[in-house]
Amino acid sequence: MSADRGYHHGDLRAALIEASFDQLADGGLGRFSVAAVARRLEVSSAAPYRHFADRDHLLSAVSGAAARNLREAVLAAADAAGSDPAGRLAAAAGAYVRFVTRTGAGFHVIFAEELYQIPDDARREQTRALISTLLDLATEAGAASHDEALLLVEATVAVAHGYVSLFADGFFARNGRTLDSIAARATEAAHALVPTRS
Repeated sequence: MSADRGYHHGDLRAALIEASFDQLADGGLGRFSVAAVARRLEVSSAAPYRHFADRDHLLSAVSGAAARNLREAVLAAADAAGSDPAGRLAAAAGAYVRFVTRTGAGFHVIFAEELYQIPDDARREQTRALISTLLDLATEAGAASHDEALLLVEATVAVAHGYVSLFADGFFARNGRTLDSIAARATEAAHALVPTRS
């Protein structure tokens, strides 16, 4: 087998994106590089550049995939939560915890500052769809305006990302907390954020 492990032209691009999630989950955004992803796949250091001009272009593709996959996870969690609008929005927090713990690709990756200069319409379409879905859930949960919905989404994601960070840092390890229990706690905390209307 060649140094590129026999990947065909169309397969390596997808493999690089998939391996990027593993790299992010293991090393975080700060240690993310094209070379690290190539090593993970055991391909030559030049191979990724057939598909991506540089680190930011690879990260942009990962961002778009992450936004799409997170949106799908949020929608599935909301549907599983039933018809209660507050519960449907809160379920997004649990979905976020599970997704980011598994992939390392939270909002800090999906909306990484270095990506704003990359002209990637596919990524922008996926990130817009993700935010629109979250805003719709916030509006259905009782947000009275676009600005209020945006603040509610921001707070929901902040709570969820906080649980992700604490879990990753081992904060819950002494209590033997599982990922599912942390996702449930994030969901409960996010539910408390939803305004009650008289």
